[in-house]
Amino acid sequence: MLFDYHFRRYNFRLLIYMAVLCMIGLMAIYSATNQNLATVNKQLMGIGVGLFLALVLSLIDYHWILSFHYVIYLVCVAFLAAVILFGRSRGIATRWLQLPVIGQIQPSEFVKIGMILFFAWYFERYQERINRVTVVFAAALLFAVPAGLIYAQPNLSTLIVLTIVVAAIVFSAGISYKWVLGVLAVVIPAIFLLFYLLQNGMIPFLKQYMANRILSWQNPELYSETYYQQENSIMAIGSGQLWGKGWNNTGILSVKAGNFLVEEQNDFIFAIIGEEFGFVGSVFVIGLYLILVCECLIMAVRASDLSGRMICTGMAALLGFQSFANIAVATAIFPNTGLPLPFISSGVSSLLSLFIGMGVVLNVGLQRRFHNE
Repeated sequence: MLFDYHFRRYNFRLLIYMAVLCMIGLMAIYSATNQNLATVNKQLMGIGVGLFLALVLSLIDYHWILSFHYVIYLVCVAFLAAVILFGRSRGIATRWLQLPVIGQIQPSEFVKIGMILFFAWYFERYQERINRVTVVFAAALLFAVPAGLIYAQPNLSTLIVLTIVVAAIVFSAGISYKWVLGVLAVVIPAIFLLFYLLQNGMIPFLKQYMANRILSWQNPELYSETYYQQENSIMAIGSGQLWGKGWNNTGILSVKAGNFLVEEQNDFIFAIIGEEFGFVGSVFVIGLYLILVCECLIMAVRASDLSGRMICTGMAALLGFQSFANIAVATAIFPNTGLPLPFISSGVSSLLSLFIGMGVVLNVGLQRRFHNE
């Protein structure tokens, strides 16, 4: 397949957009960690390895990758189970594995990509019977296994992202609107019921810290000890005004320099961008994510088959929702979660998984339908 590709169709723009986001990330991490070169160099190495993986995968036929669908699924489940049994903990969460030579990884980040590939195969395999109860029920069971293992870590934020991504894949597969409306008829009332139960002191299935984050988002004045991270993040973003205070600013008025931010190189890195690069820099970053998502959706429309379309749609949903969710947390639109900002937050597992996914998307683009373009 390598020599059958028409490389004038290669979407070099995607590589450029990802590289720019990574460079912004390096600058923000350098500032957020007070010039910690070890963290910056680790991120830089992750970018180099990630770009290499993306380039290699972009030249491998995605149909061949999908032929290993059950291997992909079983490896994802095995790694998640290994986290529960042998994983390393930080605080109350157990989400990391220590591997020989490779070091510490967060398997749930790679599972996002694995589930996109697996369900792209699954719904293409059963596209003629997609609306049958048996097909939908089997898909729900296949999703429930990794979803349950992720929740057990516990990692509710990643579970929500994975659910949104798989839902986008199912929708793009052409499932009947009867199923869509039926699910919405159950999910929407369930969300309102959850908030009602939380407000009345009843926590049906959430951990206490998860419930506190939701309650502090609803009533910040009553849960100030939980809400302060988001409050300080808003203060940092707002203090940047139009043009920001300048990169690596350590002035007396810097929210970052005053150590008011927590996890500023990871979950709240957008606060660093807002404070140091201002409204203009923040809009530029948001615009890059919007362009990336649109590029993935355009490639989905032009994909040569349904599986290619679902891969591109899944990656668009992952990039779009996760970037929105991270920024929404930093601006208190969402309750506090632990989601990284794609290509920007510190964390090699997230970085590599995204590059792997985008590498497959690039291969889908090489095999698009419109050969005259």
